[in-house]
Amino acid sequence: MELMFQPIRKYADFSGRARRKEFWLFALLIFLIEIVFMALISAVGGQDLLMGYPASANVPMSGPLMAVALLHFAVMLALLVPSLAVTFRRLHDTNRKGWWILLGFIPLIGQLVLFIFYLLDGTPGPNRFGPDPKERSELRPV
Repeated sequence: MELMFQPIRKYADFSGRARRKEFWLFALLIFLIEIVFMALISAVGGQDLLMGYPASANVPMSGPLMAVALLHFAVMLALLVPSLAVTFRRLHDTNRKGWWILLGFIPLIGQLVLFIFYLLDGTPGPNRFGPDPKERSELRPV
């Protein structure tokens, strides 16, 4: 559970390494926050907005719906920097520079490559970005 909130504690720390568990638990946290906001939007009458009905585009957002939408925007904006930071650190763990994140702008292929990078185990032992977050030493033949 501690790893789930570690990216928030390391709010804008783009240096070092993040293990897979930290990265994916934070992704799960963001997913759960999104589920909560979808439920809140639905509870205050925004079902049509969630379903993407065009008729709802003409309905003005006001009152509780506007409050929930603004709160959702504020929370996601606050989580943007830690999301980028943990992604940079995850790429560092695989011995790649954080700028590899720009691959995400290439539709499908770039996103698939990034997804594979996120799934890969980090390099054992220290690399150019810092010590191994799993604290394992390199196995050396005797």
